[in-house]
Amino acid sequence: MSEAETMVFGVAERYATALFELASETSELDIVEADIARFETLRRESADLRRLMKSLVFSTEDQVRAIGAVVEAAGLGQTVSNFIKLVASNNRLSAMADMFRGFRQLLADRRGEVTAGIASAIPLSDSQLAEIKRALADISGKSVHVELEVDPSLIGGLVVKLGSRMIDTSLKTKLDALKIALKEVG
Repeated sequence: MSEAETMVFGVAERYATALFELASETSELDIVEADIARFETLRRESADLRRLMKSLVFSTEDQVRAIGAVVEAAGLGQTVSNFIKLVASNNRLSAMADMFRGFRQLLADRRGEVTAGIASAIPLSDSQLAEIKRALADISGKSVHVELEVDPSLIGGLVVKLGSRMIDTSLKTKLDALKIALKEVG
């Protein structure tokens, strides 16, 4: 089993593997990947959708009905739509993000890619992103897929996660270290 595959556990692993195998058998890996990205964007942008997926207040029937309306409105393909509805009917919406992360890990492994998470205080320009991807490709020896996050609390700098390695050059972390050092001196 590859390193990417071993990072997905339990229920999420089983669902991610099932979705990956179905998409692979039907030659829909790229379509499923794009649909997952669209759904993930919806989830990030909608507090109501996040609440629906995490809350124990909603009945399974209400979740299935609501999530069905969301996937229909989003125009997702049949494979991902059916998958999301199945997950909802099995009362597993709270694990959906892990399932999709697992799917992306399996896909990256198939493609010989590695995924890097990059958090920055402000959005990165295309040239900055390309330079970072080149550096990470040199380090990993693989093609790099980047998942970007903007976190203004970092103040400046970057936090880069590549596999089990993390590089934190954020100003926030440096200021926190300075505070600790000053407390020890004083």
